[in-house]
Amino acid sequence: MVIEKENCVVAIEYEVKEAGTTEIVDSNKGASPLEFITGKGQVIPGLENALVGMSKDENGDILVKASDAYGEVNPEAVQELPKEQFEGIELAEGLVLYGQGEQGETVQVVVKSFTEETVTVDFNHPLAGKDLMFSVTIVSSREATKDEIATGQVGGASEEGCCSTGGGCGCD
Repeated sequence: MVIEKENCVVAIEYEVKEAGTTEIVDSNKGASPLEFITGKGQVIPGLENALVGMSKDENGDILVKASDAYGEVNPEAVQELPKEQFEGIELAEGLVLYGQGEQGETVQVVVKSFTEETVTVDFNHPLAGKDLMFSVTIVSSREATKDEIATGQVGGASEEGCCSTGGGCGCD
């Protein structure tokens, strides 16, 4: 099935580098493929948009500009906080910490520096401001089921059950 802009379950194998470098910053090669539903905002927009029109077993290199990946660096996302908020944590420059955002989402911060009284943290994503080069292989693509569309979660009916019931889910 050709990947469509919305309601398509896509599984990819990928490797990503900062554009112009050889250092791999993330990869799932040799592991489980990344599965997501198109049109649900589950992967960065530049990657998702570039996959539209591709099919199973296709591969390619995709350049994603920073603005379509993790955004530009926001200077206001670097904040100085009271050190007592980090009680019990052995601080070090570059330390990555996880917390809960205002809407209950998980947020990642990086400790930039600290003094006896304050800790400077950066809420920007580590890849903010960077163009990314993805090398991807489409492992599978199919139409999402009604349950997957409603929940935004991949899974529920197995491909065998989907195809055997004639559910019209686009199984390969």
